[in-house]
Amino acid sequence: MFADFIGFSCHGDYLNRKYSSFPQVVYYVPMATKKKPKSGDNTIARNRVAHHNYFIEDKIEVGIVLEGWEVKSLRAKNLQLKESYVMVKNGELWITGAHISALNTASTHIKPNPTRARKLLAHQREIDRLMGMVDRRGYTLVALSAYWSRGRAKIELGLAKGKKHHDKRVSEKDRDWQRDKARILKHS
Repeated sequence: MFADFIGFSCHGDYLNRKYSSFPQVVYYVPMATKKKPKSGDNTIARNRVAHHNYFIEDKIEVGIVLEGWEVKSLRAKNLQLKESYVMVKNGELWITGAHISALNTASTHIKPNPTRARKLLAHQREIDRLMGMVDRRGYTLVALSAYWSRGRAKIELGLAKGKKHHDKRVSEKDRDWQRDKARILKHS
């Protein structure tokens, strides 16, 4: 074994011979390791209702502060953003109403609260800008999706304005027309 690392070969009786011309060179090549297949989809959850109820004018990515059992639940994609909303309190962003279901294998000494308020992480100037838009211009902060980015859970927030009932009908009519147009082009 030692001879492999210094460039000698252990094959045959080479090390037992007294006289030899040149040592045989052995190249050490590490064995290939199996890599985990990367899943292309890092999405944890999407809030589809948000695009139906709001005009999304700007998007921002923020981090989220989680407990250990919540991270495990997010890995299992146990998150609902449907009834969640984001508010600014004391210069910090908080998400409430996001439901993270606890796993069955959660620890017995922890009492999980699935809908607790969770702190969102963003730069202070981004928080100040969002606060100004929400307070002065009547925008709403809505959680659009949750996903993994470099091993960290991220939430995509949307700066949104609410749709009126007639706006929803127009959006639905446009969506139906796009679907019919694609169907017509496909069959022609």
